[in-house]
Amino acid sequence: SSFFYRMGWGNETKVTYFILLGFPTTGELQLLLFSALLLAYFLTVLENLLIILIIRNNPSLQKPMYFFLGNLSVLEIWYVCVIEPKMIIDVLSHDKRISFQGCMIQLYFFVTFVCTEYVLLAVMAWDRFVAICRPLRYPLIMQHKFCAQLIAVCWVCGLTTSSIKLSFIAQLSFCDVDKINHYFCDISPLLNISCSDSSWAELVDFILALLVIMVPLCTVVASYICILFIVLKIPSSQGRQKAFSTCSSHLTVVILFYSTTLFTYAHPKLMYTYPANKLVSVLYTVVVPLLNPLIYCLRNKDVRSAMRKTFTCRR
Repeated sequence: SSFFYRMGWGNETKVTYFILLGFPTTGELQLLLFSALLLAYFLTVLENLLIILIIRNNPSLQKPMYFFLGNLSVLEIWYVCVIEPKMIIDVLSHDKRISFQGCMIQLYFFVTFVCTEYVLLAVMAWDRFVAICRPLRYPLIMQHKFCAQLIAVCWVCGLTTSSIKLSFIAQLSFCDVDKINHYFCDISPLLNISCSDSSWAELVDFILALLVIMVPLCTVVASYICILFIVLKIPSSQGRQKAFSTCSSHLTVVILFYSTTLFTYAHPKLMYTYPANKLVSVLYTVVVPLLNPLIYCLRNKDVRSAMRKTFTCRR
């Protein structure tokens, strides 16, 4: 509680709780939505746990690429656990309230995980760049200690960004309006219902979002441009296909995550009043974490082979 107070979360506010409007549904549609979300949640957690288990138990996957993939799976388990349980309960519940501090905590961890994933995906792209463009130096550069340091940098970036953002958001006043037009506590919906001057909070949010999104995105784009030039110089089509195959799963995940989050966060806060943005949010909070493990399993030969060995040995 003292930590929350230092962050500005102990400030007095007229609103002690918020009401998450979510997706208004009735009858059979409500039950169908509940079942679909619950199934997606359990599958996401199960798939990512499976990825972690396979990487941990297979010596052939003890490489930097799969070390980062395992950390991505850990991150996505926490990511969905912050958003989806409350979202699933609210589908059937009449009481959609969330306390002010609960809302700030959910927002803090959500921003942390999103920002960490941005940086981690950029690190994974850089890892592929070193592997393909600097293959002889790759074992010297990507040693386990250095990989662990890169993971630490990802988390520090995420935690620092969310701490700065929340220190501004939590100081805003929320007066008569306590309804959030969303299914979880996000920055833009909170800015929309604030009754105090939110210009500083908006500016800080914009600058940090620009840094956290654009710097990793530029790293990803630059890495893959260099990879493309190197791969095109490989004389044999089999060699080119092998080089591309190590990148295809990661590139697919990057496109899914960046495209959906950029649509949501790269526009003014007033755009968030449109219902379409809630649907897009479902993509990166529910659909993308569900698809990521499947993409890595289906498109990566090493993971598929390790999975077969794991289940064959257990039988």
